[in-house]
Amino acid sequence: MTFEQALAALESIVQQLERGDVPLDQSIGLYERGEALRAACQQRLDAAQARIERIVTAADGRATATRPFDTEG
Repeated sequence: MTFEQALAALESIVQQLERGDVPLDQSIGLYERGEALRAACQQRLDAAQARIERIVTAADGRATATRPFDTEG
């Protein structure tokens, strides 16, 4: 599932829960699914941020290269 798909699914769950017309047991299941989707989205955002932070810049501030966030150096 892509980030965008997970976010759309999470938004759908939030809308269902906000309407307040979902039975309690279903609400709990939706909440659990929403929490899993939120965690997946956060993990992807954290990974993207780490990659961005690993951009190597030259002395004049221009980006000269990138390094994968999961390597040392």
